[in-house]
Amino acid sequence: MSAKLWDGRFKEATDTSVEAFTASVKTDSRLYAYDIQGSIAHCKMLARQSIITEDEADILIKGLDKIKQEIEQGAFKFDDALEDVHMNIESRLAVDLGDVAKKLHTARSRNDQVALDTRMYLRDECKEILRCLTTLRREFVGLSKKYIDVVMPGYTHMQRAQPVLLSHHFMAYYEMFKRDNARFEEGLARINVLPLGSAALAGTTFPIDMNYTAELLGFSKVTGNSLDAVSDRDFIIEFLASASICMVHLSRISEELIYWSSAEFGFVEMPDSFSTGSSIMPQKKNPDVCELARGKAGRVFGSLMALLTMMKSLPLAYNRDMQEDKEPLFDTVDTLKMCLLVYGKLLSKLRFNQDRMKEAASRGFLNATDLADYLVTKGVGFRDAHRIVGETVRYCLEEKKELHELTLEVMRRFSPVIAEDVFDALSLGSVVNRRRSIGGTARKNVLAAISAAEEELGLE
Repeated sequence: MSAKLWDGRFKEATDTSVEAFTASVKTDSRLYAYDIQGSIAHCKMLARQSIITEDEADILIKGLDKIKQEIEQGAFKFDDALEDVHMNIESRLAVDLGDVAKKLHTARSRNDQVALDTRMYLRDECKEILRCLTTLRREFVGLSKKYIDVVMPGYTHMQRAQPVLLSHHFMAYYEMFKRDNARFEEGLARINVLPLGSAALAGTTFPIDMNYTAELLGFSKVTGNSLDAVSDRDFIIEFLASASICMVHLSRISEELIYWSSAEFGFVEMPDSFSTGSSIMPQKKNPDVCELARGKAGRVFGSLMALLTMMKSLPLAYNRDMQEDKEPLFDTVDTLKMCLLVYGKLLSKLRFNQDRMKEAASRGFLNATDLADYLVTKGVGFRDAHRIVGETVRYCLEEKKELHELTLEVMRRFSPVIAEDVFDALSLGSVVNRRRSIGGTARKNVLAAISAAEEELGLE
């Protein structure tokens, strides 16, 4: 059984079941590089402030570098009895360096140490997620340019509603992931706050220089309250909330690709390299990547709920409950990155059935609103126009015709103001391109949106 770095107050050894129950090193060992980086900066600050000597700092830093190399080479053995990554590294340092290692923990606590490591880890992961989001947004822009002349049905209530450009549909997702990008960027500013120096909860009596430590570690600011610094997990909750919203967006595009790829829709062909087959039905080609992304949204939501539930009743300052933040955080980071990476590769490989989409957009009275708008331009009030078109649609259903398939004579039975120019107003191209309001689906609008997105992404 390993000696504890805190066991001076205790008469009895820790029960082995308690060691197993309280240990977090299997989870938090992935923070080792940040823990060592933070400890090196701490050493440099202590020496600069003459709290330890320069020679002592040099010895400690070399010892920490050696441990990092051993971990990376797989030669370092983590011990559950030492609870966490911090005590494993510090205990090994004591074995290697002797008494000088005992000076490393001066003016800090594991409370501010773990807050530091987690912030550094999440700062790097946020930057990686932002890079993945940039790639994904570029893919949506590329698809939008490629399919700029493809018309498809737009839906409300999963019923065909009005024709839109397929590119307009893609750019809707661009807007969603653009908001995700903004959320992670804004959250990153709140992650990038240095807690080290807050010690256990009340600060320290030593003349430390937290601003210097922040400079060494690339933090933009220093915490303003030691109690808050060691007990704050808002930055994790905020990250999990942003990740959950992002997973909503990935789940929504997954849902659409799943049913678009079905025989009933036939709008898209999933690439073989991103599909799987059936163990019993040889003909099957399953959109498992999309289904898994849709399913993984639930586990990310669960991580957010776990952290909110854990934190909601905790008094200040640190409580051991907060050890439970790592697993949901790490799982969410891994899950979100994986989903973003796979979608960044999938989108460009999709093949869309343009004729099938156009046919679907041409049937089902998707130009009914345009007939009502046409009547309004002829002086009919919109509510009257709405009724007239409804009656016309009912006639079409009985006759198994579309609005644009009626003769002018038949159409004038429902309203005498209808003239020959109605057929242009009801044509598919006109229905799409007359929607020129800001954010509308007109080709000119979508091209402008694509151009603005290219400028945002630095593609021009």
